[in-house]
Amino acid sequence: MAVISELIRSEADGSISFGDYTLAGKKKLDGYKHDGDLYKVKTFADITKLERNGMFVYESVPGTAVENFKCSADEITFSVEGNEDAMITLELEPDTAYDIKVNGDATGQMQTNLGGKLNISVELDPGKAVSVQVKRL
Repeated sequence: MAVISELIRSEADGSISFGDYTLAGKKKLDGYKHDGDLYKVKTFADITKLERNGMFVYESVPGTAVENFKCSADEITFSVEGNEDAMITLELEPDTAYDIKVNGDATGQMQTNLGGKLNISVELDPGKAVSVQVKRL
């Protein structure tokens, strides 16, 4: 897996890929059209953030590269890569339980807060992608 040099792109399977954690300064792309939605991405070494139709979707600290990001009503799946461990925040349904898997291993169940935010800590090694699955219970 590599950084997304165009900041965001559509994949053949209907997913999107975004982010470039190698950038020293902030870069952003607004108004990217995919599957009837408008996306905005901000990314660099310190943070990667994705919005859909003006609403928060994904954020990582520090920055990451995300491939094959798919989001449905009950599940989010993606692969993530970065230079160091990252804290990932996802916007989901408020006050709802989710099952979390990282690289196919169950890491447990987590409950979103009243705002719908879910925080996941992911251990990352440079050049190695990690798969993440978040599924509503």
